[in-house]
Order: sequence, then structure tokens, then C-alpha cells
Amino acid sequence: MIEVQSHENEERSFGEFRQKVRSAEVLSAAIERLLHTIHFNGRLSVIVQNGQVLKSGYEEGYFRQQQESGVTARLQ
Repeated sequence: MIEVQSHENEERSFGEFRQKVRSAEVLSAAIERLLHTIHFNGRLSVIVQNGQVLKSGYEEGYFRQQQESGVTARLQ
């Protein structure tokens, strides 16, 4: 019974995770304010393993470079 309940909680949590990723709710409000303040244009990446952030980084100007060359920017 405990295993079933644990599995259901895990499924519910993963569903909530997917929903937040789809709706772009993956950054804290503080980070979003900073990005807005500095007018950041670029790509953020986060590598996670077993619930722990292993590595994070950014590529500044990713969208700006693509838009200036006449190519529409899109996420992959």
C-alpha cells in the first residue's frame, strides 16, 4: 500500500514539474527580475541529476545574433 501511494505521489509531482516547465515557470521570481533588469537576451541551461543541479550556464546574445541575421529565433 505504501509503495502504491509513493508511486502516486511521484506521478503527481512529475505531472506538476511538466506543467511548470511547459508554462515557463522554471525560474524563481528573483532571477526573472534580474533577467528583466539587465535586459538579458540569451539561453540559460541547467543540468540536473538526482534532483541536484550539477551545472548551469548561459549564452548571451543567442537570440539577438540569430534575429540580426534575418533568421527567426526558436527554442530547440
